[in-house]
Amino acid sequence: MDRSAPSWGGTQDRRPASIDSQSVKADAVVGMDSRGFDGGKLINGRKRHVVVDTLGLLLAVMVTAADTGDRLAAHVLLRQVTDAHHQLALIWADGGYTGGLIEYSLTVLGLVVAIVKRSDDMRGFVVLPKRWIVERLFAHLMRSRRLVRGFERRTSSAESMIYWSMTMLMTRRLARPHPR
Repeated sequence: MDRSAPSWGGTQDRRPASIDSQSVKADAVVGMDSRGFDGGKLINGRKRHVVVDTLGLLLAVMVTAADTGDRLAAHVLLRQVTDAHHQLALIWADGGYTGGLIEYSLTVLGLVVAIVKRSDDMRGFVVLPKRWIVERLFAHLMRSRRLVRGFERRTSSAESMIYWSMTMLMTRRLARPHPR
């Protein structure tokens, strides 16, 4: 048995990932065509939709207006991810991705979307299994000054800044000395 690749309960060549979104305030230079109001978080700006692997490395990103629903964006984003990464089999998501997305992902894309929910008796911040990976990515993004707020005029530029920030993170991980 190959010990270098972890087993996820299925075949060795199938891997899980996690999807989530983050709303950020938009600067004054952001046009009204790519700006929206997220009523759940009371933020006027943009929303970053990301898919990460189990190491927390970015697989795909899509920046939309903040009023874009998670399920609507996930249809497009999961299609892009499955076209680029054929080994994905399981996507962990929060409660915002319930509904028709689960059936669509299974029948059209061949992905199982597993909803990781909080239990009703939890109070305050609780680290949820499998979901902390994508939340850690958002924390890394917020360490980049250009990503704390939406400063880019175009959504494609905002996506490029996220890829640039993740490239810096990945090179730091590669350059870090490994203990023997």
